[in-house]
Amino acid sequence: MAERNRWDGEGACAPETADGSKSGVSGTPGAGAVAAQGGDAPWSRADNPGSPTLREFVFRKAASLASLLSDPAANESGDLYRLMIGEVEAPLLEAVMRETAGHQGRAAQMLGISRGTLRKKLREYGHDASGSRRRRPRREAVGPEAGGRIRRALLSVSEKGGIEEFARSLHRFDVELVSTGGTARRLVASGLPVTEVAALTGFPEIMAGRIKTLHPRVHAGLLGRRGVDDEIMHEYGIDPIDLVAVNLYPFERITGRPGCAYAEAIENIDVGGPAMLRAAAKNHAAVTVVVDAADYSHVVEEMQRNAGAVGARVRFELATKAFAYTARYDAAIANFLGSVVDPSRHPLERSRFPSVYTRQLVKRAEMRYGENPHQAAALYRDPETPPGAERTVARARVVQGKPLSFNNLADADAALECVQALGESPACVIVKHANPCGAAVARTPEEAYERAFRTDPTSAFGGIVAFNRPLGGVLAQAILERRFVEVLLVPSLSDEAAEVLAAKPDVRVLVTHDRPGPADPGGGGRDRETGAGCRIDLKSVGGGVLIQEADHEGGALGGLEVATRRAPSPSELADLRFAWRVARFVKSNAIVFARDGATFGIGAGQASRVYSARIARLRAEEEGFDLRGAVMASDAFFPFRDGIDAAAQAGVAAVIQPGGSVRDREVVAAADEHGMAMVFTGVRHFRH
Repeated sequence: MAERNRWDGEGACAPETADGSKSGVSGTPGAGAVAAQGGDAPWSRADNPGSPTLREFVFRKAASLASLLSDPAANESGDLYRLMIGEVEAPLLEAVMRETAGHQGRAAQMLGISRGTLRKKLREYGHDASGSRRRRPRREAVGPEAGGRIRRALLSVSEKGGIEEFARSLHRFDVELVSTGGTARRLVASGLPVTEVAALTGFPEIMAGRIKTLHPRVHAGLLGRRGVDDEIMHEYGIDPIDLVAVNLYPFERITGRPGCAYAEAIENIDVGGPAMLRAAAKNHAAVTVVVDAADYSHVVEEMQRNAGAVGARVRFELATKAFAYTARYDAAIANFLGSVVDPSRHPLERSRFPSVYTRQLVKRAEMRYGENPHQAAALYRDPETPPGAERTVARARVVQGKPLSFNNLADADAALECVQALGESPACVIVKHANPCGAAVARTPEEAYERAFRTDPTSAFGGIVAFNRPLGGVLAQAILERRFVEVLLVPSLSDEAAEVLAAKPDVRVLVTHDRPGPADPGGGGRDRETGAGCRIDLKSVGGGVLIQEADHEGGALGGLEVATRRAPSPSELADLRFAWRVARFVKSNAIVFARDGATFGIGAGQASRVYSARIARLRAEEEGFDLRGAVMASDAFFPFRDGIDAAAQAGVAAVIQPGGSVRDREVVAAADEHGMAMVFTGVRHFRH
């Protein structure tokens, strides 16, 4: 196979086949590749068929010089000067100009002189100093919305999953692969021809990898406007880069590790990667930028549809995604640095809330309307969901139903959080206006639903029903026949259940994709003292935002304090734990009556705790529940004994509350008088 030579970044020539492919990490895309594009430059090899290659010229002259230097009389006769000037400099200029196909910028760079000096030398030896620069052929467009065919791709990824197959697909389209460091080594190991970025730039990777891609040959190749900057790119020998696949150093993962040192965090701030992404995304009129491995196949499909090009709409969407990606990356760095109290201390001391707080949310859908029909609304997903807390309303799949409203999702969120907090047993929670109106655990989902519904059938009309078990056909039929339901929230659906629900197409059905496991006592939090890993709640106020850790049990149920003379029985203790978990999701002031794993009455949202207790008792009595032997949960302490006296009068046998009132002794004494058991959790659960 015929070979031509390409000048690499270290001054050696590397062989290249006529079709442009090379095995291993290659040198700079050089003059041979450029000359193969055609043109009428006087320096082209085709116009000088008998001329030696640059490599041949250097070797010949080196041999002549060595022979001459071995002759002691050479200096006296002036032959050395004649050889250097007459036989080396002029032919060297000609050889370099031929090698670069007339690129004065590239020729000057190879010779280590300025373009002005090069032109002066060319004139001295009788050549056209204009260089007869050749206009680079304009790239063809493929389709009305497609850019030019992708010819060169730069791949540099921290997360390397899927990169080999993506690169292999690009190679099938005859795309030149340019890469860096570990990515290049991985691609070469998989048998792909790769141009190392250091060879492209002619500058080595230095400072332990800090400087790799920060070079005009990279950034001009990305930012060059097709049809506008072609001449200047041609003058400086810069080839366009048509596709960039880059993901960044894992800063968030590194700084999320316990004991991460400040120096380690700083070293994992990516500089070159964001610069390339921003350049490529800015020039998305011509450049395709990929930051997510999930988009690799999409890009390949686009190229298949468009004869090797990527459509304008897809380039725009990928550029938007790239800017969002770099914005989130910068936000993570700013949030981290803004939380550092003293960078010189180890272990690193950090504030829970940074000095400047930046958060990125991703729009999932626009709502039917907001809290009221005249209010617009949208659902945004939080990409920073803590590990183990992925089963959320924002990530649920909508199976069927009318468009969701703001209230639908707010209620669904309360129902899902509550049912996930009730443990491993089959559970059901019914929510109306953000408050549970019935909850139960039982041996089967059907039984749990029956018991939860019985708490308050009136309020359950038009409510949100959530389960922590897959929904079967029989239960789906029972729900539809009994009462109107706005939203069903389930881990999964049987085929029979899906068929039953399809008969009521307006019923909204959300699937959380997985069976919720045991209640997370931290509500997504891993550290009660620091709140590390806890979900963050935001609440808008005039002119600002209130930010707090999401409420969580904080291990309270693992360390209950028995405050009364009588301790609760095992069955009472189980009911106290159940009622407490339900009360956490009831608007304050919250009172919950429960027995045998089911709510009997719920009082929510009253300014007085006594009134909440009266409402809970009234609802229990209206549904025919006997509160004798039941338990009562209160989200906050009892400031007076009157609430305990009223509960005892209704037959309540045990109470769970945070404690902490200045009148705790009075309240405990009242419970002792009535023979009740009372436990303190030490944790309050206000909910507004």
